Amino acid sequence: QVHVVESGGGLVQAGGSLRLTCAASGRTFSNYPMGWFRQAPGKEREFVAAMRWSGGSTYYADSVKGRFTISRDIGKNTVFLQMSSLKVEDTAVYYCAAGSDRFANPRIDTRYDYWGQGTQVTVSS
Repeated sequence: QVHVVESGGGLVQAGGSLRLTCAASGRTFSNYPMGWFRQAPGKEREFVAAMRWSGGSTYYADSVKGRFTISRDIGKNTVFLQMSSLKVEDTAVYYCAAGSDRFANPRIDTRYDYWGQGTQVTVSS
């Protein structure tokens, strides 16, 4: 089965940076969407960023555009989320997800089939 494991969360002060790592395994990921979502307590899960594994297209939520960057290391089957200029409102559990539909809208969480367990990101003021 496909496995997705994210890591790199932690506590960081507002204005700081953090890089999340998503390691995927179990299949080839060429052209499949890889996404980052987040969920804070009492709030709905929201889209953060996504990209095609090998297609190069990237997608960002308006709330993080210009601050977050999604990238990949194909050789290591790894996707990264570089977060800069972090804000308190970025505090959430961040999830990495892998899709199986090459033509699915990567901004929609229900289009993804495989999810990691989540990694906590806490931004302090």
